Amino acid sequence: MDRSESFDDDLEMIRQKRLMEMQRTIERKCAISGQGVTEINELSLDDFVAANRHVVIDFWAEWCGPCKKIGPAMEELAAEFCGEVAFAKCNTDENQQVAMRFQISAIPTLIFFSGGQMADRLTGAYPKENIRKRIKSTFRI
Repeated sequence: MDRSESFDDDLEMIRQKRLMEMQRTIERKCAISGQGVTEINELSLDDFVAANRHVVIDFWAEWCGPCKKIGPAMEELAAEFCGEVAFAKCNTDENQQVAMRFQISAIPTLIFFSGGQMADRLTGAYPKENIRKRIKSTFRI
C-alpha cells in the first residue's frame, strides 16, 4: 500500500467516525426534545403541517382496534425519522370537521404531507415495514 492509499483509508475512517458522531448527536437531540407523535386537532393541524417539511398524520379513534396496533409503530417511526419527518395523530371522534375535510371514511388512515401539500394516503393497519417504505418513497428519503 502506498502513501496515497493509506491517506485515503485514513480519510475514509475519519469520515465514517464523524458521520457516526453526527448520527448520535441527532438521536440524542431527538430523545431530549421528546419528539415523537404529536397530538393535533382542527386548530393546530394546519400550523403543524406548515411548520414541517414532511408530515405523517395518523387519523384514529379510541375504539378502533387496528388503530391501537399501529400506534407503537408510529412512535418507533417517529424516532427513526426524527429530524426528517414530523409525526402527528388526530382523533377523528374529537375532530370530525378534520375527518370530513380530508374525507376520512375508514381508520386508521395515514396522510402524508410534503411542503404543505397532501402527497399520499394509506388506509388500514399496515405493518411498520410497509409504512416505512411508503414514507421513504413518498418523501424520497
